[in-house]
Amino acid sequence: MHGRVKVKSTAQQEEEKRKEREKKLKIYIAARDACFSKRKEGVCDEEALHLTQQILSSNPDFATLWNYRREILTHQETLKDDDEVQKMYQAELSFLESCLKVNPKSYGSWHHRSWVSERAPEMDWARELSLCDRCLGLDDRNFHCWDYRRIVVKKSAVPVEKELEFTHRLIGSNFSNYSSWHYRSTLLPLLHPESPEPTSSCSSPPSPQTHSHRVCEEQLLKEYELVQNAFFTDPNDQSAWFYYRWLLGRAEREEMISCVYISRDEERVAVAFSRPVNAQSGGLLLVLDGQPQKVGWRTVHPRFKHSPVWICDLPPGSISDFANEHNLTVHWSEKYIHRDCALYTGRTESWCRDSATDQELFRSELSVEKSSVLQSELQSCNQLQELEPLNKWCLLTIILLMRALDPLGYEKETLAHFQTLKEVDSMRSAYYSDLCSKFMIENTILKMEYAEVRVFSVADKNLTMLCHLDQLLLVTHINLSSNQLRLIPAHFAMLQCLEVLEADDNAIEHLEGVCCLPKLEEVLLKNNKISTLAALRPLTSCPKLRRLDLRGNPVAQAAGVESELSELLPTVTCLLL
Repeated sequence: MHGRVKVKSTAQQEEEKRKEREKKLKIYIAARDACFSKRKEGVCDEEALHLTQQILSSNPDFATLWNYRREILTHQETLKDDDEVQKMYQAELSFLESCLKVNPKSYGSWHHRSWVSERAPEMDWARELSLCDRCLGLDDRNFHCWDYRRIVVKKSAVPVEKELEFTHRLIGSNFSNYSSWHYRSTLLPLLHPESPEPTSSCSSPPSPQTHSHRVCEEQLLKEYELVQNAFFTDPNDQSAWFYYRWLLGRAEREEMISCVYISRDEERVAVAFSRPVNAQSGGLLLVLDGQPQKVGWRTVHPRFKHSPVWICDLPPGSISDFANEHNLTVHWSEKYIHRDCALYTGRTESWCRDSATDQELFRSELSVEKSSVLQSELQSCNQLQELEPLNKWCLLTIILLMRALDPLGYEKETLAHFQTLKEVDSMRSAYYSDLCSKFMIENTILKMEYAEVRVFSVADKNLTMLCHLDQLLLVTHINLSSNQLRLIPAHFAMLQCLEVLEADDNAIEHLEGVCCLPKLEEVLLKNNKISTLAALRPLTSCPKLRRLDLRGNPVAQAAGVESELSELLPTVTCLLL
């Protein structure tokens, strides 16, 4: 046994480790309590600074101590001259680097460093940029560092071109660097903005006043090539696919008054905008026959403060005479635009609107070159899909490319791809169903636009949700039957001209949006899941409701429901249970 090293047993080792942890814990608790005591007494001296440093060196995520440390540093500024303050903050920056070595993703450390960068008399921004580069070299997805780097870039006025090259370098070394792709999406519109002119050029960056959120076509085509290299290299990595979806995104619609509707019977005006607005702020002015009218604008549903559709009641008798013609102008002072509408003799209603194309409503207008490139991209994705038939990102991108190129022409293929997506990625089946519903509604709106009719039918489309209802202000008859809808949402109240609602054979439980519809006469809800009278209460705000079909709903089986419904909805003369 002599000359042999005595090996400690596992039990001995664990006991020694436990004692060591207890010893460290006692020191830690003593230092912590001392810090809390000093802070309570308002002490902000060098000793307090040393105590907080002692704890934060081992636990940089102690937010309370970072707050105390800032109080101490702020107080120390009042006791030191400029040179001493500079040295104090230089030491603080060095201390923070040691904390970041303990935890490179410490919220407290990065936040405190941002605070120090604002307080220090002088900052070596080049050194800070170098620090960020080192940290990102260790972990290119450290979003704390990315956030701080944006502060450094702004303070040190790093050119956008240099930052764009930086993202290119990181993406080149790791296609999976989502942070770099995202950062690139914020830089491109600054350096290569889409020009308001038809012929877009990337020759010179714009002034801040002309900043665009979209990228000019020339650069966009280059980005398609870059991102294609990425997802062909690793088809299952989502970073490049997300960036590709951003590239395919369309610009926001121009802010405008898209429609003005006037009803002689209701003496009411409805105004539709291209985006939700707040008309109660006083930015909407109505002029009737040359005279400004004092009217109260309101949304179509009490829940909305911002809405794309606003309505108002005209003064009684102002347009009721069928023998008179009236001219209406709606001014939107926020955008210095207006829209005129004439109500002719003998007419009960009138409207003025633009006949929007699919490019204006749901996708960007494509030049010949861009259309050719996207067609090539679609072929490439189809080839990749043959190699990777179960790749959900590829399938979804193919759908988006088809939407960008020709939504109506590719409708059949789109539906087939959605079905495959639901099978491949069953956990997100509901998301794909909602997205498919959105696209089917868009297609139906386009077909309605081309036919110039006021009937909207999306029956038997497997819809799970409703959207774009602000586009249906003038619709008089809507058919939602044989879908998978569970409710009629609040924004359904935007259908201010609706007379007939067909929604048989769904799974509808709530009718929140079937309210305040002044022309609604028929509601057909056969074979749904309405189980209470409370679910039907929104119908009480529809003054012309005459026919209601509730056959096949649980509520229709309740005892005494007919008399209760007659009391709840006295205008209904045809009740089917």
